Amino acid sequence: MSATTVTGTLPEAIHFRAKGCSLLIDLTEPGIPVILHWGADLGVLGEDGVAAARIAGSAHIPYSCSPNVREPSLLPDARNGWLGRPGLLASRQGRQWAHHFSVTSVDINSVPCTTPGAIETGPGRLRVHSTDHESALELDLDVELHSSGLLRTRAKLTNRGDPLEVQQLHLSLPVPRQASELLDFAGRWGMERIVQRQPFAVGQHLRENRRGNTGVDAAHVLHAIEPGTDFEQGEAWGVHTGWSGNHVHVAEQANTGERLLGGGELLMPGEILLQDGEEYLTPWIYGSYGVGLDQVAHRFHDYLRARPQHVSTPRPVTLNVWEAVYFDHDEPRLLELVDLAADIGIERFVLDDGWFGGRRHARTGLGDWNVSEQAWPQGLHPLVDAVKGHGMQFGLWVEPEMVNLDSDLARANPEWIASARADPPIEQRHQHLLDLTNPRCYKNIKSQLEALLTEYPIDYLKWDHNRDAVEAGSQIRGGTPIGHDQTLAVYRMIDELKSMFPGLEIESCAGGGGRIDLGILERTDRVWVSDCIDPLERQRLMRWTGQLIPPELMGAHVGSPRSHTTGRTHDLSFRGAAALLGHYGVEWDLSSATMNERKSLAGWIATYKQHRALIASGRALRGPDPAEDTWLSGVTAADGSEGLFVISSMAWSATRPSARARLRGLDPARSYNVTPVVPADLPSGLVETAWWSHQGLAIPGSVLQISGLQIPTTHPEQSIVIHVKATTGPDRPRKGADGKQDEDSTDPESPLNASRGSKR
Repeated sequence: MSATTVTGTLPEAIHFRAKGCSLLIDLTEPGIPVILHWGADLGVLGEDGVAAARIAGSAHIPYSCSPNVREPSLLPDARNGWLGRPGLLASRQGRQWAHHFSVTSVDINSVPCTTPGAIETGPGRLRVHSTDHESALELDLDVELHSSGLLRTRAKLTNRGDPLEVQQLHLSLPVPRQASELLDFAGRWGMERIVQRQPFAVGQHLRENRRGNTGVDAAHVLHAIEPGTDFEQGEAWGVHTGWSGNHVHVAEQANTGERLLGGGELLMPGEILLQDGEEYLTPWIYGSYGVGLDQVAHRFHDYLRARPQHVSTPRPVTLNVWEAVYFDHDEPRLLELVDLAADIGIERFVLDDGWFGGRRHARTGLGDWNVSEQAWPQGLHPLVDAVKGHGMQFGLWVEPEMVNLDSDLARANPEWIASARADPPIEQRHQHLLDLTNPRCYKNIKSQLEALLTEYPIDYLKWDHNRDAVEAGSQIRGGTPIGHDQTLAVYRMIDELKSMFPGLEIESCAGGGGRIDLGILERTDRVWVSDCIDPLERQRLMRWTGQLIPPELMGAHVGSPRSHTTGRTHDLSFRGAAALLGHYGVEWDLSSATMNERKSLAGWIATYKQHRALIASGRALRGPDPAEDTWLSGVTAADGSEGLFVISSMAWSATRPSARARLRGLDPARSYNVTPVVPADLPSGLVETAWWSHQGLAIPGSVLQISGLQIPTTHPEQSIVIHVKATTGPDRPRKGADGKQDEDSTDPESPLNASRGSKR
């Protein structure tokens, strides 16, 4: 992209456009830029139109008892009449805490500069450099509109004077008043991503996370939505803080009516103290606009898929042996599991917790990353050789940020345990956090991992984080907080290991789905959605984790018949289908499965392999659910040529027969063959025939999308999987209801189109 630096007379506004989304930024005021519009595409305005839109969107509101109020900027401040939550809190021992920045230059990428006046372009980046001479500060703001329509912004604050303590640097994005409801998430271990919805009222909806990682109870994506918004309708604006440590999401409405969504890093006391010339860089704050929650999700998915480091090989079917053996590492038993895994089509074998040090239970061994001579007298070589002999990849569980008090590392280096006080914090899972900001500790852990990766041909690390980082301080620095530097240290270690061992894949896991964010995903290759593999719970977990993450990055495994977390028992057909629209795997003691069960599981694995290119490149769709007790999830090719849908009976229906399922994402002008997938795996007698016996009948896409497909009636907690394939017409861009070409399927920069080429 070309870049133009503008100084002196600045353009009045800049209008970025991408994938049906507009971002209009006002640059006329001397202070921090204001976003006048973020949302639906305004169309080609022209220079006069941009200026007119800027004037129409401006509001200087005089009040008899208050100052004139200007719309809150990206960094809201009292200087412009904003009396809500400030974007920047920083001072020099209580002085110079009121800030006023003036823009000195603007860099605009990928567009020619036509100043004075307005600039209109497609996707691009704006960098605004501002100064506050009185406070001796410089501020750089980056604002980008990605080709996917995803917006992201961040700030860099540079100190040019005496030491400065930064308490808060949070960025905000405006949303209109019709967005009168909020939707975000809560949760706990095994119950992540519980959706919650409430009015967007005057005041703050503040979600602070102090766990030291993203958190099982994280807001995930904080949305402002129109009433009645669901997966396919209603305008929705969502923000996500791309940071894997302590962080904030906030929604705020002023009594003057302005509504903001924002976020940033949550800083502990004294954590950021800038000396002269030092700087603080915030995490990226991401914003996604869409009509319907699916479109909001698609912008995140397209952005992730367009990254150069995005996974580009078919997602290997993975077996993790945690629920099969737990800490009981017996070489002959695990070698048997290798053979059984190979027989059913497993492509990656992962050895979980218990292989190292004195790790025979959860109370010992963390920090000693050497292969246990007791469990593995010949090292891991016999197991790795067996795995590789079957042509499978080998993966290993690690938890590099943690330590047990009962470990050689903790006994030799007690000062490496993160603690804000003389005594360590309360234990969680019998373990403590290591201070990776301590150079000696960092070097030790990294060296141990390097040695493992050098000795063994390890393709994959399951990187876990099983306790909250509470009272996380550095003992060698008097207990000062380490949350910010600890997160950066984890990022650095992962980056360095992946640089040293090209091809190494890493999964982000934190007591299940506790570290899922766009910061960790800049350097990892999938996430573990939850430790709960109960397929009934997984329907919800996969559905809402997908609001941020595309299917190919979500670890989704088939568990044992009786769930280890909930105690529920489910048929293999329900378990197999629940994991299909993700990165497929198995978490089941295969030696306890019958021959018929393993044969059926092999069928599900073969089905996943048949469709995984579509799953990893297509549009993920959720609903509209045909009924409250029946859920639909699917994925369709960007050109509308095929789709794969999972329709699940979640509860005993109050009506019979079942409702119709509308299959979105298809081309209404084409016809489709509709085929049930693995129908023989369903328990006999549970399916009513309907169209089931009429396979091969071509059904118009308009009928499937508008009228829908009659669902065979099943018992509760059963799933039907349907594959639809176009039978007429060439593979061409589908058209919308207005007859216009769908730009999602024609944009040459679309990661979906690219993925069907060299990447997939």
